Amino acid sequence: MFVKKKCDRVIVFLNLTVLFISLNNLQRWLIDNGYSSDLFVLKQLLIPWYLLIFPMFYAFTTHFLRVQDKVNDFLKMSLIIFTAEIVIRLCLISYVYYEIPDRDTSVIYNYTKIEDVFNLIYSIFLFVNASLIIFRRHHLIAYILSYDDLNWIKWFIRLGVVVIGFWAVAVFIKTLTGNEDAYMFLRLSSSILLYWMGYQGIYKYNVLRDRIVLRSSIDANDVLITSSEIIDSQNEADDFFNKKHDRDFERIKDHIIQNKLYLDPLLSMETLASDLGMSKSYFSKLINSYSDYNFSDYINSLRVAQAKKFLANDEFSEYTIVAIGLECGFNSKSTFYSAFKKFTSKTPTAYRAEY
Repeated sequence: MFVKKKCDRVIVFLNLTVLFISLNNLQRWLIDNGYSSDLFVLKQLLIPWYLLIFPMFYAFTTHFLRVQDKVNDFLKMSLIIFTAEIVIRLCLISYVYYEIPDRDTSVIYNYTKIEDVFNLIYSIFLFVNASLIIFRRHHLIAYILSYDDLNWIKWFIRLGVVVIGFWAVAVFIKTLTGNEDAYMFLRLSSSILLYWMGYQGIYKYNVLRDRIVLRSSIDANDVLITSSEIIDSQNEADDFFNKKHDRDFERIKDHIIQNKLYLDPLLSMETLASDLGMSKSYFSKLINSYSDYNFSDYINSLRVAQAKKFLANDEFSEYTIVAIGLECGFNSKSTFYSAFKKFTSKTPTAYRAEY
């Protein structure tokens, strides 16, 4: 929360989501284990922390996707409802304490059931809104999709559906029977979701933020490889090597590097050959002969060369290695690490440590 690099609104809302899940579970645990106060007011004062979980998740989602200015903001409304529920409960506690014989808490108990149902409906409303942004409103999130496929948050939403299902069942059983044992499954599932979200959310957001900055450096051509830095391999005894083929290979190399095509994880040999007016077989023969690699390895060698420039530069020492690998054209952490070790015999971490 207080690390300078991480302290912005996205991380704040993520931390608040985790905090309110934690406070809700802690409050329930204290009550179940007999640690609640004997004071009538405190004993009956159940603070609805869970009401703020989904508003904070919604705010986290909209800020992570950078669409907060294009969608409704439910934070103020949520805080008003949260405050109103506490005030209503305090008024009911005061009424029961001073006006009801034997301080019968039936009124408070019935209000709690109504509050649970209302909060469940409101939370489902916010959850559905967040889900629609991610699964349906692709025009709003096109910018972020160029950096993150959002599969992790889609899985979070799917798991969230299960948690809400447990919540709905628990509220239904409690309303009919008064038995709160059904909440056990809700608390267990929400706790699992809490840890998963805390890790995934912070990790993914740090990678996303780093990628945005790295891409701006790439767009500005600040730390890019050049054609002259890439050494070609030639076997003079091979009859394939001649001036025409030299020129054609240089044209391929310049086209890929100057247009930053190697940074595209979906780059294909067919597309490149077509763009340069060459047959696929001739294009492949040029790559194999002049680089000693097949097409896939040749492109990965350029990506590794680019990653090495980032990793060796002090200006990018605080950026995550995964973000660097993804911005250099690799489609996953594992493929980046595998390719980097293949071409350098070192891991990216070990290579960075040398500088």
